Amino acid sequence: MSGTIVIVGAGHAAGQASASLRQKGYTGRIVMVGEEAFVPYQRPPLSKKFLAGELKIEQLYFKPENFYPDKDIELRLSTRVTNIDRAARNVSLDNGETLEYEKLLLCTGGHVRKLETPGSNLAGIHYLRSIEDVLEIQKSFKAGTRLVIVGGGYVGLEVAAVAVERGLDVTLLESEDRVMSRVTGAEVSRFFQRRHREAGVRMEFGRLVEGFRGDGTIAEVVCADDSAIAADLCIVGVGILPNTDIAEDAGIECDDGILVDECCQTSDPDILAAGDCTKHPSSIFERTFRLESVHNAIEQGKTAAATICGERTPYNQAPWFWSDQYDIKLQIVGIHLGCDNLVVRGDPASNSFAAFYFIGNRLMAVDAINSPREFMLGKKLVTAKATFDLSELADESNDFKELATAALNTAG
Repeated sequence: MSGTIVIVGAGHAAGQASASLRQKGYTGRIVMVGEEAFVPYQRPPLSKKFLAGELKIEQLYFKPENFYPDKDIELRLSTRVTNIDRAARNVSLDNGETLEYEKLLLCTGGHVRKLETPGSNLAGIHYLRSIEDVLEIQKSFKAGTRLVIVGGGYVGLEVAAVAVERGLDVTLLESEDRVMSRVTGAEVSRFFQRRHREAGVRMEFGRLVEGFRGDGTIAEVVCADDSAIAADLCIVGVGILPNTDIAEDAGIECDDGILVDECCQTSDPDILAAGDCTKHPSSIFERTFRLESVHNAIEQGKTAAATICGERTPYNQAPWFWSDQYDIKLQIVGIHLGCDNLVVRGDPASNSFAAFYFIGNRLMAVDAINSPREFMLGKKLVTAKATFDLSELADESNDFKELATAALNTAG
């Protein structure tokens, strides 16, 4: 196949799609347009080793910089797509250039949800989504700095772990009654709360931020009860919103994400989408999802490339995620929301255990804390829609691998 493929975005999905197109023998023109100044790079290390100063920028890159010219992939960095003309089959760029396409792939990702509160424009308030964000944060990321983190999700907790280990005075504010409430169960939340408090992080729950005070630079974070927490630096992590504006403006169907089928096809036959910006169907869970996940972005990038090359290889995998905090690796497979049964194997006090979430007796998700075996088998089990006798699973005298093998054989 030849022609021109325009890829909007330069993140995980875009980088994978461009590489996969060449791997599959696509010989036409590939143009990738990204708003940042960097070639596609990994975002997870931003709140971990890169923030800690343990990685150089080049070590974040998805592929070496020379990969793209070597594979004849054109990059338009520091450039934004402003319009899609579906009738003319072209996109307009903010530098005045117009690119015609045979197929268009939208990998527009997401943007941070920002607080629109009094004082939210004060210096010293940061969001963490990009390399540039971290470079700015690092200017104040020093021992003794009073850091207030707003939000107890992955980013907030990972930043807290790095910060307290480097001597910052850390307070974390969460509006819900526990950390990571959207992605994990209460047992796992309590484990991480204990670990952070032991490390010296102050954690306050039910704290809704209503504003910030300071003379040009942040001095206090103000909560709904008018209490205030002193701050020299504030990092806000309250969620991600999908970048769907150009798709919506072009009349492509969207609903909390760009709607795609299992092959990453949008409502326009010449336009596909992949990654954090998409909402896709899952036959495993019998619903549609929008996922903020490296795994999802990479696999959808592969699927989109296959579709462009005329191969229908539907994407239908159990989602998985991970988070590194201190010496703890949390690995999650599946979605725990809506589950009505929980089995925990292992002792949280040992820093190694796994939580299994069920609807009835069907396994829907696994949270593995320093438990790689449970995570790896969990991916197979969730994908297979495996069922268990919960009492047998709860009995730790029963070998988990044997139980998992039996469940897979039954599911198969």
